[in-house]
Amino acid sequence: MRWLPALSMTLVSMISYIDRNTLALLAPTILRDTHLSGEQYGLIISAFSVAYMLGNPVWGRILDRIGLRAGMTAAVSLWTLASVSHAFATGFQIFAAARAMLGFGEGATFPGGLRTVMQTLPPEHRARGTAVSFSGGSLGAILTPIIVTPVAAAWGWRGAFWFTGAVGAAWLLLWAVLARRPDLAQQTLASEASSSGAEPTWSDPRLWAYIAAYGLGAFPTGFVLYQAALYLSAVQHKSQVQIGQVLWIPPLGWEIGYFFWGWITDRFTRAGGSIPAVRRLFFWLMWLSLPLAAIPHIDSFAAVMAILFFAMFISSGFIIAPVAYATSAFSARHSGLIAGVGAGSWSAVVAVAMPGMGKLFDLQLYNAAFLMAALFPIAGYVAWRELSRYATQPKVLSQF
Repeated sequence: MRWLPALSMTLVSMISYIDRNTLALLAPTILRDTHLSGEQYGLIISAFSVAYMLGNPVWGRILDRIGLRAGMTAAVSLWTLASVSHAFATGFQIFAAARAMLGFGEGATFPGGLRTVMQTLPPEHRARGTAVSFSGGSLGAILTPIIVTPVAAAWGWRGAFWFTGAVGAAWLLLWAVLARRPDLAQQTLASEASSSGAEPTWSDPRLWAYIAAYGLGAFPTGFVLYQAALYLSAVQHKSQVQIGQVLWIPPLGWEIGYFFWGWITDRFTRAGGSIPAVRRLFFWLMWLSLPLAAIPHIDSFAAVMAILFFAMFISSGFIIAPVAYATSAFSARHSGLIAGVGAGSWSAVVAVAMPGMGKLFDLQLYNAAFLMAALFPIAGYVAWRELSRYATQPKVLSQF
């Protein structure tokens, strides 16, 4: 019974990713029916990403003030309505508005998950609880094509958004019962033991090093999530049903990568978490990101899917390792802020880059699009290396 709140956050993060990935999955059909261009599609993705970036700290503050029970009810209600509103969209402006509202509401997902773990589990179980509550995101990305494809085949893409709204409503009913628990009803966290470490500030180069590594290094995750369906349709000539049958494969690499790179990061940094150890890890992640650029030169559908899987597997390393770097560089008291800054930096990069990627797809410049996506991790590594080097010049870090 103790783990039920964390599991409820697994469900809510899974639902949030089903909601956000339904548009990406059905993009070939939606763009054809609504006459949207690839560039407009990229701007719609940007609307979500900007709102999601802003929603993370806002909902974190709201949850701190009014508590989990009312805060998560408000957030999931908002994004459920936003998800359903996609069914009424007929053009760019309505899609962008619906997407922005969805992104803002879903900004509560990970602040809610972290606060639930801190509020309901003892310290010795909180690391596992965080993994449990956050894992629903990649699981939702895996399940979206499996669940939503037959729904869209039966009732159309508008029916798919009615379905995602129904799933959100079902969670709200579950939450109405579960949130009566005393440990969820309280509005304040139990006092935490003080922890050592610095407070993250915008003048600290280590914070910017973290932002660069996470935001730029993990960009291929967003690129594959949002553009894979369009590429498989336009170049591999796959139908919407065929795309749905295989699009769970790349996010599976993301899910496996979380656990694999967590283990690898522990091994690389167990000798005190030195900057050189993390630099070696980032260096290999950077080079292993490059095969993504080869996709437009490959005719084999199986090989394309394998590389998309591998790209998301590698990209997840640029989430796990930077978070480890930041949580060791700064005080554990600020772990929520650190997580929000990382997710926000990724959303910001996606928001800026996706319209350009959409334009390249409109022009059928797939070589350029995939090459640029593969170069983002290199930029992230170089920026992290220089900023972390600058940060260590005035003083040597005792831990990374």
